[in-house]
Formats: sequence, structure tokens, C-alpha cells
Amino acid sequence: MKITSVTTYTVPPRWLFLRVETDDGLVGWGEPVVEGRAATVAAAVDELADYLVGQDPRNVEDIWTVLYRGGFYRGGPIHMSALAGIDQALWDIKGKHLGVPVHDLLGGAVRDRIKVYSWIGGDRPAETAAAARGAVDRGFTAVKMNGTAEMQFIDSWDKVDRCVQSVATVRDAVGPKIGVGVDFHGRVHKPMAKVLIKELEPYKLMFIEEPVLSEHVDAVLDVLRAASTPIALGERLYSRWDFKHVVASGAVDIIQPDPSHAGGITETRKIATMAEAYDVAVALHCPLGPIALATCLQIDAATYNAFIQEQSLGIHYNTSNDLLDYLADPSVFAYDEGMVAIPRGPGLGIEVNEDYVRDRAKEGHRWRNPIWRHADGSFAEW
Repeated sequence: MKITSVTTYTVPPRWLFLRVETDDGLVGWGEPVVEGRAATVAAAVDELADYLVGQDPRNVEDIWTVLYRGGFYRGGPIHMSALAGIDQALWDIKGKHLGVPVHDLLGGAVRDRIKVYSWIGGDRPAETAAAARGAVDRGFTAVKMNGTAEMQFIDSWDKVDRCVQSVATVRDAVGPKIGVGVDFHGRVHKPMAKVLIKELEPYKLMFIEEPVLSEHVDAVLDVLRAASTPIALGERLYSRWDFKHVVASGAVDIIQPDPSHAGGITETRKIATMAEAYDVAVALHCPLGPIALATCLQIDAATYNAFIQEQSLGIHYNTSNDLLDYLADPSVFAYDEGMVAIPRGPGLGIEVNEDYVRDRAKEGHRWRNPIWRHADGSFAEW
């Protein structure tokens, strides 16, 4: 079996899909994208395709190794996201070739479903509380919200009060049994992170996500280790080497690699296994499309320390298209009682509606994240 073509499709709302075809007619799909840099990742995929075409797609580990190590410069979001989508497609082909889901090739399932959470915003307390109640009414047993808007290195106490009020309102709205994650989104610097983590302790959160940017974890090790709330981090780390120090630091309780950014199934699986050795949980990052979610669920199925899965159904980014639009059978993601079933079909377990993908690719997108500024005109982390 040989790879004959590699094609990317830029599709709304902000996704990039990858189609890999073989000489015996098997097709594998991947989702390589850096949100806001889709065209750049597509160009990287095109460059990597020079080696990929003509290879046997079943040699997943060797192809991954060459595409990672074969360039003198390696790693980072663009390279690892391009590699991730290719890797996903190769696993999809291999599973289809053998007639089994990818998780069977990873050693078999340790679960048949996994808990999921719904993103509910976080900018206005009353609206966020209503969104949280709505998510619970739809069957979700966990939600995630933004903790704060932009924050200076040292900011006023009213910003802290606003964050606490928002979290308190959501906790009151959903009660004590619903998991509530609070995402700082890397917007908060060390001095204010220390304050916010302490002030949010009474609300018994499921986790606090990205309390600081990954590169600043060393500066708050003592604070994170002492926190009574689990700390989650990792959506902006791209390889086992990026995660190595973070996992070993003892400061992070949950890692969040994104299999569309962190080298695909091959690399994310290794990251998760490394975390298990440190008794660290896994909650794969996935605010993306259906191929990315199918990928995550195949990894979750075979990963003992996975405990919850992010997913983008109804997320605010999905304005022109939503998670299920590109699937021939949307019911493959069977949501029930706050969980989603692991797809059992061959490969990634989904069937992509190719005609619809091609049609929406005619529109494409040029999604960019917002640029924020503080009151003094200086740049603010989004």
C-alpha cells in the first residue's frame, strides 16, 4: 500500500481538514490546525507531503520519526500540528485496513465512554450562570468557564471580585455535584494568579486551567503545589519533551495535550503514558472539529488516566458550522448523561461527508483570535 495524495481543506468555522489517499482506495482523515494560522499549517503539510507520498501508510511510527527528526529544525505549534494531522490520518488508514478502531491498535479499550464538559463562557455572571444551567439541562455534568478578562501584572481588586462573583454565581446555579472548571487562559501573571487561586478555593472547582502561561510555571511552583484545587495545563505544549519538566515538577495535576497540536495520536499517547507514571490525569484539549474529537476519543479509550474530554458542540466559535455538520452520521458521537460513547467503527470511527467538506472549503475562513489591550494601551493576553 502506498500514499498517493495529500489534500488539505480549510473549512468554516476555523478548521483545517486533511485527506490522505492510498493506491488501494483507502482514505484517512486528520485535523491539523493552529487556530488563526490554518494557512500556515496547510503549507507545512504540503512540505511534509514531499516525503509522505509514496510511503506505506501502515508504517506510522517510522513516518512520524522521519517527519519529526528529518528536519534540522523541529517542534513548535506549526510543525507539530501539521505532523499531528498526518499522524491521525495514518492511524485512520491503518484501522480501516485492518477493520478495527484505532483504540484496538493501542492495546484495546479501558472504557467505552468518557465524561465530557461544555464550555459556557464567563464574561457576564448572569449569562454564564444561565448557560451553565442550560448545559446541565442538556445532560452535561461538567462545565468550563473563563475566569477573567484581561489582567495586568498587578491589577485592581475589583477584577478579583468580578472573577469570584462569576464563579460563585455559576456554582449557585448548578449546585455542588456539577464539575466546574475555570480557565485563566494564560491571561493572568504570577502575582494575580496567586491571589485568584486562593480566593477561588471555597468553590470546590474541578480544576483551574492555565493559571499562568506554560513558560511561567517555574515561577509559581510553590503556589501550584500548595493549591487545594487541581491545576490543569498543556494545550500550548507540543511534545513529550515540552511536557517532561511540567509533569515532573509536581505542580500540575491534569495535563491537556491537544492531539491536533501535539504530534497526533503517536505523540499524545506517549505524553499520556509519561503522565501516568507521575500519577497525573489527562484531559485532552479539543475545541476543534469532528476529526479532532474522534482522535481524542480513540486515545481516551485506551488511556487509563484520561478522566474527561473537552468538546466543541455549541461552542461560541462555531457560528457558521458546528461539530457534527461534516459527518455522514452525526449520531456516531452518542452524548448521554454527560458522557460520549467511544466510536467503534474502523479507524477513527467516523465517516466524513466528503462532498460537504469540498463544498464548505469553497468558502473557507480566515479566523483570527482577538487582539486585546489594557486601559493604558499595552498588549493584553487573550
